[in-house]
Amino acid sequence: MNTKRQQWLEERKSGIGASDAAAILGMNPWKTNIQLWQEKTGEVEPEDISDKPVVKYGNDAESLLRELFILDFPHYDVKYDEFKMFHNDKHPFIFATLDGWINGEKMGVLEIKTTQIMNPMQWGKWKDGVPDNYYIQCLHQLLATGYDFAVLKAQIKHGFEDVKLTTRHYFIEREDVLEDMEYLLEAEIKFWNQVQNKVKPALILPEI
Repeated sequence: MNTKRQQWLEERKSGIGASDAAAILGMNPWKTNIQLWQEKTGEVEPEDISDKPVVKYGNDAESLLRELFILDFPHYDVKYDEFKMFHNDKHPFIFATLDGWINGEKMGVLEIKTTQIMNPMQWGKWKDGVPDNYYIQCLHQLLATGYDFAVLKAQIKHGFEDVKLTTRHYFIEREDVLEDMEYLLEAEIKFWNQVQNKVKPALILPEI
C-alpha cells in the first residue's frame, strides 16, 4: 500500500465521508448508524469490502466512465485527484473524496455509480430519481465542497445472463436541495458529537 493511500485512509477516520452519510440517517441498506458509530469510535474495524466482485468492478469501471462523461459533456472541465479531500469550511470533519469535479464559473461534483438490479422494485428507485442513499451521498458532497451542483452518472445493469445496460445522468442543483442539506448537516453535527463524546446513538432502522 502506498504512503498517500495510507495517509488518506487514516484521515478518513477523523470525520464523516460521503459514503457514511446515509447510515447516519438510517438510509444505508448495508450499514446501520450504530455500526458506523462503532467504526468511528474505534470499537470495531470497518469491514474490508475491496475484494468483493461488485466493488472491484465499480473501482475498475470508474476511470472509464469518467472518460465517457468527459466525451459526452465536452463543455465541462473535469478534474480528478484520487486522494484529494474536500472539507466543509465551518465543519472540517465533514469531508469528501470525489470521483471528479467540474471546474468552471459554476463548480460541480461528479459522482459515478455502477449497479446491478434484478427486479422491478430496484429499477423503480432509479427510474424516477436517485435512490435515497446515493442522493444523501451527493448532498454530503455538496456540503463538503460548497459547490453549486452535483451530477450522478449511473451505469445500471439489468439481469445476469441477458445483461442490458442503462446509463443515466442525474443533475442536482444546490439551490433546489437546501432544506435537505440543512437537515443532513444537523444530523451529521449531532452524530459527530456523539462519536467524540462516546455517546451511543439510538438505532435508526430504514423504512421497508
